[in-house]
Amino acid sequence: MKIPRVLLAAGASGSGKTLITCGLLQALVNRNLKTASFKCGPDYIDPMFHSRVIGTKSRNLDTFFTGEDRTRYLLAKNAAGYDIAVMEGVMGYYDGVAGTTTKASAYDLASTTDTPVILIVNSRGMSVSLAAYVKGFLEYKKDSHIRGVIFNQMSPMLYPRMKALLEEELSIKVLGYVPKVEDCVIESRHLGLVLPEEIPELKIRLQKLSEVLEKTLDIDGILALAEEAPELETSADLKRENPAFGYHTDEKVRIGVADDEAFCFFYADNFSLLEQMGAELVHFSPVHESKLPEELDGLLLCGGYPELNGEALENNQAMCSAVREAIAGGMPCLAECGGFMYLHQEMETMDGKFRKLCGVIPGKAFRTPKLNRFGYITLTEKEKTGLGEIPAHEFHYFDSTNCGEDFHAAKPASKRGWDCIHKEGRLMAGFPHLYYYGNPEVPARFLSNAQDYKKERRQRKNAEI
Repeated sequence: MKIPRVLLAAGASGSGKTLITCGLLQALVNRNLKTASFKCGPDYIDPMFHSRVIGTKSRNLDTFFTGEDRTRYLLAKNAAGYDIAVMEGVMGYYDGVAGTTTKASAYDLASTTDTPVILIVNSRGMSVSLAAYVKGFLEYKKDSHIRGVIFNQMSPMLYPRMKALLEEELSIKVLGYVPKVEDCVIESRHLGLVLPEEIPELKIRLQKLSEVLEKTLDIDGILALAEEAPELETSADLKRENPAFGYHTDEKVRIGVADDEAFCFFYADNFSLLEQMGAELVHFSPVHESKLPEELDGLLLCGGYPELNGEALENNQAMCSAVREAIAGGMPCLAECGGFMYLHQEMETMDGKFRKLCGVIPGKAFRTPKLNRFGYITLTEKEKTGLGEIPAHEFHYFDSTNCGEDFHAAKPASKRGWDCIHKEGRLMAGFPHLYYYGNPEVPARFLSNAQDYKKERRQRKNAEI
């Protein structure tokens, strides 16, 4: 399958990947190119910025979650019919699982998908040393896939000399530079970048940035490099790999999805797989609405920033009661991280106050001074019910007096591990974030439970008539 594509990577976090990726996406959209975008790794926030630019959902590609064949399948599925696919790397280019491997790194994604890479180099404070820096990345792996360089925070006066130096000494294409653009920066907070909705005039900022990049980047050269990407080889047969990929409910089931400023961390492919399996997704707001949508068969409470919206969530006790009663009545619920915190009796907010919430999980969610249990994990059920191993990810500054103990989480390439997750009846709730293509048994089980609940609800209704 022919997919013109490039991957933008960097030597370290904070090098300007997201800003430059969004500016490039805007420039491509301005050229009327149908553009697909992807984020390497488990990040939720960067794809939100991509989506704001391209007007459709950005996707994640993560080789820890989906391995090689499945990752290529998802790239082909989500880039089909587009003029170009732009991927944004994660952390430093070679930084992968356990901090000691390249597994699940941007390099691993480039290798898995055979994608040309453009290395973004924060050149502040460097001149000739840029050649040594880039040479190290080119030579660390023989198959580095690095085919181009963009200098970030470089002056227009220095650029021509550095371009000539690197192209002569390293035989690498230098595809432009980005000057310092202070009025186009994207701010950060404790879980990463702030949300797109929180940046005043974001579209204006990105449009301004794209106009700068049209002048300072060789966008025609970037497009030519994308065209050089070889045919994408994909032979994944998902149903053969795991029959759960072929699961479908007997009839549509309505799944309520908490979706507002407090709950906003979603993988687009999770939604598409749920819909493929028979779900009708109904979005609602635990912050702004006082009751659940009608005729729900299941609840999905994903992560986000409940800790920044604790007062509003506590004040909405009508919704807290509705969620508590629905789960007590047997409604299936998947809750992760922020959604898990929402289910607690109490949750500490960023201002240090404890807020009374749903009361489904006995105990308190509380703030900690540093990241807890950060990174990739593999989940295994204590009581075997056929779910198998589940690849997952954790990233949170909060903990709980009652994390659950129905699963064991094991760190890859490490001896570390811990118990976590409440799996009681049709409730599965804990801090780990799940990517459903990593283990389709999870969404299939969830929707099967929703189907059973729907039948029970219908029987109760008929009995009342």
